[in-house]
Amino acid sequence: MAEGGERGDDRVGLRVATYNIHKGVGRDRRRDPGRIAAVIRNLGAGVLALQEVDTRQGHLPWVHEMDYLAETSGYTAVVGPTHTRYDYHFGNVVLSAHPVSAVRHVDLSIYRREPRGALELELQVHGTPLRVVATHLGLYPGERLRQVRWLLEHLGGVPSEPTVLLGDLNEWLPWARSLRLLHRVFGRSPGPASFPAALPLLALDRIWAHPREGLEDVRAWHTSHARGASDHLPVTAHFAFSRAGVSAGDRNRSPAPAPRDRAVPR
Repeated sequence: MAEGGERGDDRVGLRVATYNIHKGVGRDRRRDPGRIAAVIRNLGAGVLALQEVDTRQGHLPWVHEMDYLAETSGYTAVVGPTHTRYDYHFGNVVLSAHPVSAVRHVDLSIYRREPRGALELELQVHGTPLRVVATHLGLYPGERLRQVRWLLEHLGGVPSEPTVLLGDLNEWLPWARSLRLLHRVFGRSPGPASFPAALPLLALDRIWAHPREGLEDVRAWHTSHARGASDHLPVTAHFAFSRAGVSAGDRNRSPAPAPRDRAVPR
């Protein structure tokens, strides 16, 4: 189904994608936002979560990476920095081809670890609300588990509206507790290998959606351009959802258990 298409069964759909762009640094160790922009245009996604976006100048004079990627690809950019300084910021960005009606920033940082966060957006896809949550989790198993628990607590368990959760989870063990929690809430989703880009072995980049039956064709984007532009491959999927939102049966499912070790992120 093409991005943004309207279906005769009163559903709408779009292509979604997640992509860790590694600051635009490719396999040749050259920083080239132009290569990343070309990959993004070829994805044809209606909404795209980017990780490791750096607004410092690249090889293009006076161009911030986020602005460049948005302008050359025709998207609206929403930024969720996790590192900030007076002259640049670094972190998550969501590119959307659809109107953005609300934005929330979720702090997932853990003391003495690299700052982490999530971006929560409400989009209007052909007049139908869609919640999109984009994130990039930590490097340690216990860190990721706490971050997933905080994120699910923020979302309130099983979503009451069409929702897509996507990003670089940094989780390579298929039996990890963090993944099991997400599968419990969103349903099991395929995890195509996306890292390292040259020879993908690990499923670090993931996409979930609710209702689960609307998510299909989850795959890593294997092209020669993508293999050279970053150390991750993009992961894409199609998501179709009803204009009426989530069914009563889905809303009544039991939410994930409340975490016992909740602490205020610092």
